[in-house]
Amino acid sequence: MSDTKTSTPRVLVTCPPMLGMINQFVARFAELGLEFEAPRVIQTLSEEELIHHIGGFDGWIAGDDPATARVLEAGARGRLRALVKWGVGTDNIDFDTARRLGIRTAHTPGVFGREVADIAMHYVVALARNTFWVDREIRLRASWPKPQGISLAGRTAALVGFGDIGRQTARRLIACDMRIIAYDPCFRPAGGIEVEPATWPERIDEADFIIFTCPLTDKTRHLFNMEILERLKPGVRIVNVARGPVVSETALVEALRRGIVHSAALDVFETEPLPADSPLRAFERCIFGSHNASNTREAVERVSLQAIDLLVELMGCKK
Repeated sequence: MSDTKTSTPRVLVTCPPMLGMINQFVARFAELGLEFEAPRVIQTLSEEELIHHIGGFDGWIAGDDPATARVLEAGARGRLRALVKWGVGTDNIDFDTARRLGIRTAHTPGVFGREVADIAMHYVVALARNTFWVDREIRLRASWPKPQGISLAGRTAALVGFGDIGRQTARRLIACDMRIIAYDPCFRPAGGIEVEPATWPERIDEADFIIFTCPLTDKTRHLFNMEILERLKPGVRIVNVARGPVVSETALVEALRRGIVHSAALDVFETEPLPADSPLRAFERCIFGSHNASNTREAVERVSLQAIDLLVELMGCKK
């Protein structure tokens, strides 16, 4: 085991948006007297890759990597003493094991509401007007299609999750004169945001759009499933900017195949990156993202600096 009292603290960074701007943070790491490693990461490092490397670092700024018991135990056998989860979702972190091992943890809640809500609204408009499909038809087939879309005004959106992202999304939907049914077991009214609270899946048959902005928990896993398909309004459009496993892709594929769901816009998937053989790829009117809804230059800089400062505090280093 390395002597963390005399050696320079080392930090592993594995969050892709932060890695994409890593040169912006070199001076900050140097100012704090930290060494850092920034490997190439497409979405996450695997559990085995992390187990092999994590013990050589005092701190870890993690993205959606599997911070499992095995990974954290490997880290604790080495130098690891602090972990900051970059971003909002924390379902990939085994906090109980971290506490047991004395690894101090923190995350950055409530930091991407506006950015993710922008993408959610963007997807709603795109599904309503078939804009991505039109673009592909013009580019790939040299055609000139004019599909008939639907107006948003007067339409009903089922908003699943009414935290920061959900509330910001609601503001944008309301600006388009949409009606909103909000589903959240911890629902609290928000000033200036008029929504109608309900318990999932009550009234789901009223929804023209279902928009998922909730965290992934045992209770939200596969909220969209085979059991609710018969309750859906024919032609409903699905947007998921939450976590992939909130939506059962098996159920979604069946709903798309049967025409119950008109189309879906998914920034997240049950397996990421989306497998080449995923049956979702067969539905041309669907829109696929790369788990990238929070990734703007301003947001990444703001949250990355926050994560660095949190990690320094957890490690007990001087700023």
